[in-house]
Amino acid sequence: MTVSAGTKPFAWPIRVYYQHTDAGGMVFHANYLSFMECARTELLQSLGFDLGELARRDRVLFVVHSAQIAYHKPALLNESLTVTAQVKRVGRARLEFDQAVMRGERGAGERRAEPGVRQREELQARRGA
Repeated sequence: MTVSAGTKPFAWPIRVYYQHTDAGGMVFHANYLSFMECARTELLQSLGFDLGELARRDRVLFVVHSAQIAYHKPALLNESLTVTAQVKRVGRARLEFDQAVMRGERGAGERRAEPGVRQREELQARRGA
């Protein structure tokens, strides 16, 4: 199983529930990171990588090394969102992702709707002690 950069973005749908929102009914800012974590995990799973098995069997863990995020327009309670994840760069021990949280219909990788959040994140693999 290999991961390569530049492939079509992986799309993961999610609905905004009460648990995701603040008192004003908008998605709490930290939950966007959680949404993106789920999308990255689902992307890797779809490529045949079981993160739980990698941790147990091979003692390989992925930790967030750095993240840049820009918030544009808040997502609201009960909205349907699409979270995308795309591998941008593959290194010996790092994966860099480009991600977005979007509103609107889930298209075939198209980004018609205004992005709610964009994130570029770099993960570094570490072996457990």
